[in-house]
Amino acid sequence: MTDPVIRTPRGDDDRVVDLSEDFVVLPEQTTDDTDRGWGERSGGNDDWLLAERPPHWD
Repeated sequence: MTDPVIRTPRGDDDRVVDLSEDFVVLPEQTTDDTDRGWGERSGGNDDWLLAERPPHWD
């Protein structure tokens, strides 16, 4: 049995690859990592949570 020959395209070593800092692989935040992605309404209830905090938190 003979080994299969792996063929690579010619000139692949001469290919230019952009590795600048502007190249984004993954976004900073996915849509699942937002309030809407978790099924919450926009706006939030931060003011209510601050008003209802226990007295020993002051």
